[in-house]
Amino acid sequence: MKGTHYVNPEGLTEPGHHTTARDLAQLSMRLMRDFPEYAHYHSIQKYRYPGTPESNDNNRNTLLFRDPTVDGLKTGHTKAAGYCLVATARRDFPNMKGRRLLSVVLGTASDAARANESQKLLNWGYTAFEGVQLFDAGQPAATPRIWKGKASSLPLGRTEEIVVAVPAGSAAQVTSEVIRPEPLEAPVQKGQAIATLRVKLGGQTLREVPLLAMESVERSGWLGRSWDALRLLMPWQSK
Repeated sequence: MKGTHYVNPEGLTEPGHHTTARDLAQLSMRLMRDFPEYAHYHSIQKYRYPGTPESNDNNRNTLLFRDPTVDGLKTGHTKAAGYCLVATARRDFPNMKGRRLLSVVLGTASDAARANESQKLLNWGYTAFEGVQLFDAGQPAATPRIWKGKASSLPLGRTEEIVVAVPAGSAAQVTSEVIRPEPLEAPVQKGQAIATLRVKLGGQTLREVPLLAMESVERSGWLGRSWDALRLLMPWQSK
């Protein structure tokens, strides 16, 4: 969040207190990813503490009442910032269930304007781009040979799905490659970043995803390590 500088914790206008749409998107994605157990609170349409005015019981995110696929996330308004909304939606498609998009709209003139512009962005995102799921959660993206360890191979992947967004109609042109150390040697701890999955569309890199060790591999004994060291000296054996 290189474009963000906080001066106070409550978000009220103060010199030097600023952020960007990109940074808010980054913060919101991490919130949804790292704390999914709290995400449902942002989809509650009505809630009121006892003793508070009934006029305060509506969620100010009016898209929750308009679009059943919208499930969050955060409204904001100050005179300096205007009416702002970070909106999240989750829609099902034949090739991908539960595809989530996030939009950020800042500086509009009214509650209605921020809702309308957010709806336009979400609808455009879903029609202009398609999601391509490369690997399921927990599915190895690669299983390379590992040397000098008690196992002969090491599955590399992620605990969540690996998905990229591409312009509609271009999914068949997506390619990927795994960039990793060679030779790969033990010991390795589960969850350790080992390699990078580079996803491309044509000659353009769309995304680089760190691949993690999906299990630990301890070092083998002296004899096993010596044998592998000898084999690594023989090019035809190390392939």
